[in-house]
Amino acid sequence: MKRLYRSTQDKKIAGICGGLGEYFDLDPTLVRFLLVLAIFITGGLVIPAYLIGIWIIPNDSERTEDESI
Repeated sequence: MKRLYRSTQDKKIAGICGGLGEYFDLDPTLVRFLLVLAIFITGGLVIPAYLIGIWIIPNDSERTEDESI
């Protein structure tokens, strides 16, 4: 089963967009663009979800041997 991790290789701030890009097999730049677009459209309501994601989603360095790609 696929699990969501924050990327330590492809990160700009916390690695969430890189991890989402890996999880959904998308370009992380596209995920970052969509995040910025969502921030402007919702007036910043996405920012708390991003901050919670930093706290909840583990780094990919915490991945175990059997979960590695």
